[in-house]
Amino acid sequence: MAGNSQRKGAMRKPGTKKGAVVGSGGQKRRSLRGRGATPPAELRPGHPAHRQGGEARSGQRRRAQGGDAAARARRRDGNEPFETVLGRNPVLECLRAGVPATALHVAIGMELDDRVSESMRLAADAGLSILEVPRVDLDRLAGGALHQGVALQVAPYEYAAAEDVLAAAHSSGVPPLLVALDGVTDPRNLGAVVRSAAAFGAQGVVVPQRRSAGMTAVAWRASAGAAAYLPVARATNLVRTLKNCAASGLMVVGLDAGGTMPLDTFPLATGPLMLVLGSEGRGLSRLVRETCDAVVSIPMAAQVESLNASVAAGVVLAEVARLRRAG
Repeated sequence: MAGNSQRKGAMRKPGTKKGAVVGSGGQKRRSLRGRGATPPAELRPGHPAHRQGGEARSGQRRRAQGGDAAARARRRDGNEPFETVLGRNPVLECLRAGVPATALHVAIGMELDDRVSESMRLAADAGLSILEVPRVDLDRLAGGALHQGVALQVAPYEYAAAEDVLAAAHSSGVPPLLVALDGVTDPRNLGAVVRSAAAFGAQGVVVPQRRSAGMTAVAWRASAGAAAYLPVARATNLVRTLKNCAASGLMVVGLDAGGTMPLDTFPLATGPLMLVLGSEGRGLSRLVRETCDAVVSIPMAAQVESLNASVAAGVVLAEVARLRRAG
């Protein structure tokens, strides 16, 4: 500061008014007071960390006071939120398969081809709402994905309870036949298994609640409508569900390439049976395999390592149906 420096040319001239002392910020009442240590970022208003912390605290308060009721309801009943099927072919296939939908969205001014016309006719026959919306609204609904001017809003699938499926299988008048999937994550495989299970006389399908494909619109379409009359149950704990089935008299048989029982000598097929299929990659998990009473394998040529999960399910279920007819 000029007047306090000893540099040549910066000396205060005699008689001039003296300024403030260095570092005081003023004299007496005009002096500055120290502000103390700088507070953390999350406690400084206007700082991004403070705003993020405020949002987090607000979210915690909202969750404590009730939060997102719809999300809680979905967690409570195990259903997923509404999903949207996009594209002319997928929408038409879902409507042909009888997928439970709520509304068909069609872009205003789009050129109608045979697929769109049939989709609109099927939606009208099913009593669905047909909504003509601006293309920009359809873009927003699709989230930027390709929709070709049509979108189908699909309701969440209503899963059955595993206990109800087991009880219905016992009261069906024929030896119970259930199918369980252990970690099958492709919804197309799930839909194909449901289709095969319905075709060969099974009374239901059980899937785990976690790390497994659910009955989405893709699975519905792959089932070719079989999911409309064959119940699919979600098990919170698949191992516990398998043990309950075993306690009720069902033989729990896994399907794995390393199984010790060949499919062509499968004496358990004619009795009460729970058939367990492993995932596409790793097969049966350790705990599920230990729960099985037996593990069956499909005889194949040496150059073929394994089959797709849904194909393997169709092969085994067809053989079970044949043995039951012969028995």
